Amino acid sequence: MVGRSVTSRDLVLGRLRAALAAGSPADPVPVPRDYRRAADADLDQLAQRLTDYRAHVHRVTEVGVADTIAGIVPAGGTVVVPPGLAPAWLPPTVTALPDDGLDHGRIGAADGVVTAAAVAIAQTGTVVLDGSPDQGRRVLSLLPDLHVCVVRADQVVATVPEAIARLTPQRPLTWISGPSATSDIELIRVEGVHGPRRLHILLLP
Repeated sequence: MVGRSVTSRDLVLGRLRAALAAGSPADPVPVPRDYRRAADADLDQLAQRLTDYRAHVHRVTEVGVADTIAGIVPAGGTVVVPPGLAPAWLPPTVTALPDDGLDHGRIGAADGVVTAAAVAIAQTGTVVLDGSPDQGRRVLSLLPDLHVCVVRADQVVATVPEAIARLTPQRPLTWISGPSATSDIELIRVEGVHGPRRLHILLLP
């Protein structure tokens, strides 16, 4: 009688059975973490990647933050601000609404939110928030239609592994690459479904 040919499935299951029969190793096998790292972060690359994702990038100095925000948020508008945001960043033309436990209705009704950032990744065009006092609760960057985020040059790294090394995994991390967007099966892009339709990044030297 001709025997049945051995399939790939048989090989995989056989190896699994053999591994289970041998038992688990006493000590976990170390995972190498020698990821490639870049020497310098490229601010121009970060700006280009963010622009590709349809974010608006403004290269400004610290003293120019307030004037830039005044040009983004309409005069008389209201912006939600986390409790630790630098007051000097806010122009007198807008009304600051400090988040002291605001309900979702008031947050969503504001004209925008202004936050700082924890880290930004040049190669992927990603800005990460970690819930620090100058960034606030995660909901702040999800409900308003406009998000203005201030990023300092010393917060910019080249690669994702370098960003991970700076972050605390237990914190509520929000990874942002451009405005919120999705598309259906016909690839029709719709913005603002899961977060702000408009994202402005103020990149400080």
